[in-house]
Amino acid sequence: MEQYPQEWREYEPIQPKGFDWRGLARKLWAPIAAIGAFLAKFGAVLLKFKFLFSMFISFGAYLLLGPWWFALGLVGLLFVHEMGHVLEARRQGLPVSVPVFIPFMGALITMKEMPHNAWKEARLAIAGPIVGSLGALVLYLLGVAYNSHDLKALAFLGFFLNLFNLLPVVPLDGGRVTAALHPALWLVGFVGLLALVIYRPNPILIIILLLAGSELWRRWRLRRAPQTQDYYRVEPHRRLIIGLLYFGLAAALVFGMHATHVPHSF
Repeated sequence: MEQYPQEWREYEPIQPKGFDWRGLARKLWAPIAAIGAFLAKFGAVLLKFKFLFSMFISFGAYLLLGPWWFALGLVGLLFVHEMGHVLEARRQGLPVSVPVFIPFMGALITMKEMPHNAWKEARLAIAGPIVGSLGALVLYLLGVAYNSHDLKALAFLGFFLNLFNLLPVVPLDGGRVTAALHPALWLVGFVGLLALVIYRPNPILIIILLLAGSELWRRWRLRRAPQTQDYYRVEPHRRLIIGLLYFGLAAALVFGMHATHVPHSF
């Protein structure tokens, strides 16, 4: 019989023990309690300052993409765009929140009451790209006046973002604008966005595509409901106004992108 060293024969394997959940709970209790106390004391303050808080978070996130002037300019462009929605909503008497920034996704406002028909929704939706485009135009004029490639690059970015927002898919502004033109444009926009995702896959584009597909299906199922038909009934002269604004703005933004296209320096 083979002999083993004494220390081997005296070895006893370690017996598995159950996980010490109580010990883990005791370790986590203090930090969880501290976080809870902080939120209980300052949670309301954070909600009141969610605009500034989200803005600084987005600014820090955009610093990962470029220099400080790029991050600051991008946040400013998004803010101006959203303020267009805010001003039109208040003009219509609709209560809205201040803009809240979402890193890499832009910004948004929340509404306690939606527009009463597609005509008002289209006006509310196109106000953002119009005001945002004016903000980009100001940057372009400053870039020309001071011969600044950085300002022109920011203007190009502003023109591009507002043009992208005009894609006729919900949840983008273009989807809400074209609701007053013809719902069939949603399908055109969805197919175009799908082709873009296939050609150049991007996580943000994929998220927008999924949201657009879900909203397209929801509205398609409700298309014959009397409330839906009343909502999308728009007078011909108003449809013409929205069409001129929508396609005219899109053409102007394409021209603006061409005029401000400069090689980026970051």
